[in-house]
Amino acid sequence: MTSQVSSPAEQADEAVVGEQRTPAGAKGVRRLDRVIIRFAGDSGDGMQLTGDRFTSETASFGNDLSTLPNFPAEIRAPAGTLPGVSSFQLHFADHDILTPGDAPNVLVAMNPAALKANIADMPRGAEIIVNTDEFTKRAMQKVGYDSSPLEDGSLDGYSLHPVPLTTLTVEALKEFDLTRKEAERSKNMFALGLLSWMYHRPTEGTEKFLKSKFARKPDIAAANIAAFRAGWNFGETTEDFAVSYEVAPAVQAFPPGTYRNISGNLALSYGLIAASRQADLPLFLGSYPITPASDILHELSRHKNFGVRTFQAEDEIAGIGAALGAAFGGSLAVTTTSGPGVALKSETIGLAVSLELPLLVVDIQRGGPSTGLPTKTEQADLLQAMYGRNGEAPVPVVAPRTPADCFDAALEAARIALAYRTPVFLLSDGYLANGSEPWRIPEPEELPDLRVQFARGPNHTQDDGTEVFWPYKRDPQTLARPWAIPGTPGLEHRIGGIEKQDGTGNISYDPANHDFMVRTRQAKVDGIDVPDVEVDDPDGARTLVLGWGSTYGPITAAVRRLRATGHAVAQAHLRHLNPFPGNLGEVVRRYDKVVVPEMNLGQLATLIRAKYLVDATSYNQVNGMPFKAEQLATALKEAIDD
Repeated sequence: MTSQVSSPAEQADEAVVGEQRTPAGAKGVRRLDRVIIRFAGDSGDGMQLTGDRFTSETASFGNDLSTLPNFPAEIRAPAGTLPGVSSFQLHFADHDILTPGDAPNVLVAMNPAALKANIADMPRGAEIIVNTDEFTKRAMQKVGYDSSPLEDGSLDGYSLHPVPLTTLTVEALKEFDLTRKEAERSKNMFALGLLSWMYHRPTEGTEKFLKSKFARKPDIAAANIAAFRAGWNFGETTEDFAVSYEVAPAVQAFPPGTYRNISGNLALSYGLIAASRQADLPLFLGSYPITPASDILHELSRHKNFGVRTFQAEDEIAGIGAALGAAFGGSLAVTTTSGPGVALKSETIGLAVSLELPLLVVDIQRGGPSTGLPTKTEQADLLQAMYGRNGEAPVPVVAPRTPADCFDAALEAARIALAYRTPVFLLSDGYLANGSEPWRIPEPEELPDLRVQFARGPNHTQDDGTEVFWPYKRDPQTLARPWAIPGTPGLEHRIGGIEKQDGTGNISYDPANHDFMVRTRQAKVDGIDVPDVEVDDPDGARTLVLGWGSTYGPITAAVRRLRATGHAVAQAHLRHLNPFPGNLGEVVRRYDKVVVPEMNLGQLATLIRAKYLVDATSYNQVNGMPFKAEQLATALKEAIDD
C-alpha cells in the first residue's frame, strides 16, 4: 500500500497531546493529532493480523505511524492465560513520530487475560473496549480475578465500552454455512471494523486483502468481510460510541516521494535484494529458521526472479557454511540468525575472516542468554559481534536505527563487505524486525554502485619475470585481497583456516608472518571508510546522549521532550560500531557528560570508556521491551540536573 506525499519535511514534538475540537455531525467527530491503539487477545485471536490491517489502512491514509507487535514466546499457550496474550500497538499521527507510544489511548481486550496483562499501561481516562462474552467466571478465575472487573468498579477511571463481540459476530454470520466455532474466528474482523469506523480508516484495502487471502475459500472470505462490515455498522448505530475521531494525514512530515508501510525484516530483505542488483551479483542466503529472523528467509524465498537463491539448512553451522561457499563462488552471500545462532556460527565467521571473503551476517537480536526470550527484543549481542571468536578476528559492525533504515543499513553492510573483502555483522533486533513505519521508496539512481571487479589473470611478477597470481596481494587503498572465481584459468589457489603467507597465500607457520597478517587484517577493518557521526546540538549542551540501533526512536522522542521544556541536550547516534566514526573521540570528549541508553547492561558504554577514556554513563534496560520516551526523558533530566 503506497501513498504520495509532496510536502517538505517538518519535525514536530512527539509529546504533543491529542487535540480535541468541537464535535460535529450526528454522532460527533473529534479531531486528534495522534492516537495510540493496542489490540490484545489470545495468540489465536488474530490480533497481529488485525493490527497489520489497521496499520496498512493507516499508512494508505497518509499518517505517520510506528508499531510494536508483542508476541507470546509459547507456540500455543493455554487459551485464556496470561502467557498466551498477544498484542499489537499502533501509534499514528498527523505529524512526525518516532515510537509506538508510551501509553495507549485505546485498548481492545478480547478476554480477561488480555485486560489484566495490559491494564497497567493504560492511563486514566483511556478507552477500553472489552469482549464481554469472554468474561465468564472460569475465564476470570484463570487469570486471578476474584470478581468481574467490568462490574466491581476497578475500571471506573476509564471509558469502558462493554461489547459482546463474539455474539455480535455470530449473529452477523448466521446466514453463512459456518459452525459457531468457525463464525467466532471472525470476531477480530468485527473489532477491526469497529475501530475502523471510530478512526475513519479506509475499508477498501481490507476487503480486497480478505478476498485475496481467502481466494481459495470464498465463503470464508465473504464471512470475514461481513463481520468487518458488521463491526463498522455497529459503531455507526450503537449509542455506546457517541463520538468518532479523525487524525489527518501527516502531509508535512515527509519529503516528497512515494511511500509504503514496511517492517524492519521486510526492509532488510529488500535492501539485500537491492544490494545484489547494484553489485550485479546473485544473492545467496544460507539460513536456519530462528525467531525473530525467519521472516527474512521467508521473504527472500519469494524473489527467485531477482536471482535470489535461498537454502534452508539443517542447522546454523550448515547455513553459514553454505553461505561462505557461495561467497567463494562469487555470490553476495548472506546468513541470517539471532544471538544463539551467532554462537554456533562463530567458527565459520572466523574462517571468513581468514579467507577474507565478503559475507553478511545478519543478527536479529533477541533476549538472552541461551534460548532466552525468543519473541522479545534486546541489544545484547554487540560484544559478541565484536569479540565472539577465537583469536584476533576483527569484523565490521553496522546497526540500523529504524525499521525503514534496515534497507539502507543492508546496502551499507554490503558495500563494506564487497569493497573490503570481509564478513560484516548487521545488528538489527526484534523491535525493528517486527515494527513498522512509512518508508519512502528510493529511485534506482539513488542507490549506490556496488559493482566489483573479479580477478581475471596474474597480478604479480616474480624475480625471474614469471607472471603469477597471488591471492593475498592487496589493494593499497582498502587492503582487500583479490576475489578470484573458482574455475578461472590460472587463478588456482589454496583456501582454508590455517594461516596464510602474505601475498602467496601458502600455508605459513612463521611467527613474523602471523604477526603481520593479524595486524594487516585489523588495519583493514580500522581503515574502512565510514562517515563521521553527526551531532544534533542546537543549544550548545553540556550533556550528550549517545545511542546505537533501535534506541534511536525513544532517545530522539525523549530529547524532543526535554528541549520543549527548556533543557539543553545533544544527541548522536551510531550506525557504524566497528570501526567507530573517525570523529567520535572528539565528539564524546567535547561534553561534560555522556549518557548511553542501551537495551543491555552497558556494552557500548564499555567500548566508549575503553577506547576514548571517557566516563560514559550507562542507562540500561533488559526487560524485553523497548524504552519508553517518558522513561528516558526522566532519566536524562536527572543526568542533566546532576
